[in-house]
Amino acid sequence: MSDFIVSLIDVEKSFGKNKVVKKMNVEIKQGEFLTLLGPSGCGKTTTLRMIAGFEEASSGTIMVQGESIEDKEPFERDVNTVFQNYALFPHMNVFDNIAYALKIKKKSKAEITGRVNEMLDLVQLKGYESRKPDELSGGQKQRVAIARALINNPKVLLLDEPLGALDLKLRKQMQVELKRLQKKLGITFVYVTHDQEEALTMSDRIAIMNDGVIEQLATPREIYERPSTKFVAGFIGESNIFDGEVIDSQSGNLTVNTPAGTLKVLGNGFKVGERIHVSIRPEYVEVCSDPVEGFDLKGTVKDFIYMGTVVKTAIELIDKKEIKYSRFEKDDDFKEGDSVNIYWNPERAVAIKTNN
Repeated sequence: MSDFIVSLIDVEKSFGKNKVVKKMNVEIKQGEFLTLLGPSGCGKTTTLRMIAGFEEASSGTIMVQGESIEDKEPFERDVNTVFQNYALFPHMNVFDNIAYALKIKKKSKAEITGRVNEMLDLVQLKGYESRKPDELSGGQKQRVAIARALINNPKVLLLDEPLGALDLKLRKQMQVELKRLQKKLGITFVYVTHDQEEALTMSDRIAIMNDGVIEQLATPREIYERPSTKFVAGFIGESNIFDGEVIDSQSGNLTVNTPAGTLKVLGNGFKVGERIHVSIRPEYVEVCSDPVEGFDLKGTVKDFIYMGTVVKTAIELIDKKEIKYSRFEKDDDFKEGDSVNIYWNPERAVAIKTNN
């Protein structure tokens, strides 16, 4: 049997002339926490809704456990969905909200009571059975919505920005709880968010979407440290991106000329004269007073930005481009207005094809 529980094969979705999902091919593993991440309008929620059955694919095939599900109604698919607004029944108490699906299936009272109590224990809401949704906090409502989605033992749980309505502190707490819950149950979670930190924190793999296509599908570490496109490099975390031309290539050691000066990066498959993007994270940037071999990047320290856990330094280059470098504490060797030379370990930078 295949390790993949959900497969999308050449899936497309159009609304009139607007194609919002384009030739999507992705396989989601059994027990995996996969996140669809991207800016608003990139097609991530539409993709989730096609898996759930709330939207019909314009073309392509969607499979769950090796079976095509396009012709099945949402309630016939072995998937359940948790929405951002929770979609709880306001006139029902917590117990009845969670029990709703089992009552529709005409399960026995004993089975319903037993299963609801299991769910209440699972989401840590024992003692809240009689409360109505308007008597609950945002985090408690979210737990009820998850319990209601899980009571049917779905093979796949789809979550559409379920933490979006929560404040920052509660959202971070719920991220940890959701990940623990997913690991305990071993259920496949397909999660939609536009929050980069949330995706990096919770996911086994992340599919970065842009304009209806998946730009990169990889682990959080791979996506952060080795982005495969300029969009991914700029969208995930903070990155300094240089556009330039390869002027020397020695066994993958590239020298690149940019409007700000020359720099070094490691990269295979690039030719002299080829246009290239180079991405370097702020925490990997180094500065010093003296030039460094292979680098001719000079700039002026503009300001220091205190961010709580780190101090970010803004440096203006000779082409007026501004870059950032980060440290856990302020670099006392330099002050605003100082001229500095910028460099890095070439292994830490990422060389990206211009057509990516």
